[in-house]
Amino acid sequence: MTPGTHLALTLTLSGGTAADARAVVHTLESAFGTAEDMPGDGGATVYTAAFDNDVPVGSGVTPATVPPLSAPVTVTLQGSPEAVRRADETLTSVFTVREEGMVSGDQEQEWQLRLEP
Repeated sequence: MTPGTHLALTLTLSGGTAADARAVVHTLESAFGTAEDMPGDGGATVYTAAFDNDVPVGSGVTPATVPPLSAPVTVTLQGSPEAVRRADETLTSVFTVREEGMVSGDQEQEWQLRLEP
């Protein structure tokens, strides 16, 4: 078994479409493995997704081509400092990202990012 670390990350996404939300989640799968849930279709204005996986050390491959976003998407990342850092690095490698806020605790961080099309 490859040594790794357990990473849990919760996302809240607003703005854009369900397809935009799924594109963001698929982007993070390169660093976190498969999401526990995927934003669905429908008339939602806020989408959520979660990752709770054992991730091999050194994973974080730049994801394959991601379709462009149709509109700006606000993403709130919530998890351990390592999970939030890894998510930020992965999203920044693919999208134009503007950090909009951050709250840090002892065991968990919350960052708000704006992804531009």
